[in-house]
Amino acid sequence: MVRVAAYVDGFNLYFGLKARYGRRHLWLDLQALATSLLRADQSLERLTYFTARVRNNPDSEQRQSDYLDALAVHSPLVTVVDGRFQQKDRRCRSCGDTWVVFEEKETDVNNAVALVEDAVRDRFDTALLLSADSDLCPAVRATKRLRPEKRIIAAFPPSRHSADLRREADGFVHIGDDKIRRAQLPDTLTSGTGIVLRRPAYWS
Repeated sequence: MVRVAAYVDGFNLYFGLKARYGRRHLWLDLQALATSLLRADQSLERLTYFTARVRNNPDSEQRQSDYLDALAVHSPLVTVVDGRFQQKDRRCRSCGDTWVVFEEKETDVNNAVALVEDAVRDRFDTALLLSADSDLCPAVRATKRLRPEKRIIAAFPPSRHSADLRREADGFVHIGDDKIRRAQLPDTLTSGTGIVLRRPAYWS
């Protein structure tokens, strides 16, 4: 059986989903989605989800927290790797007003490091990159140099595509609407400690 490790670019996937479906399919079962992309001779061994915790918006923070908790309950192959949001000040050149923005940091680097490290440690035969971010191309090239026998497949989220990543990978697939619709977490889940987790009404 061919061992597959999936690497999910959380922000690339999120914005692709939002662009195509609005909020309707954000309660996404990542493990089920990745499994649906495999061939019959492949087995999903691990899935790493790269994201960063939302800051400065309590409602968004709670929805994200509930989603990550739901993945932990329902999808045992999923490991979450957190980047961070960095606070930056912005100033209007015309009027001088200032405001605070938060920039996502480290998720691409974390994804790239994990891909190369897992290849070197022989943790997969095929890597499935759920992303259309060309910033991952150097990591793909490094993986192919160090472990040329490893295959890397790019799985492009809805409304996302990268010609550069397509060229570097051994193959690619566009994730279709039907796979997204079918790979949804149950509306309600209960953790081992009895905590009930529900799909946010905002995501309906």
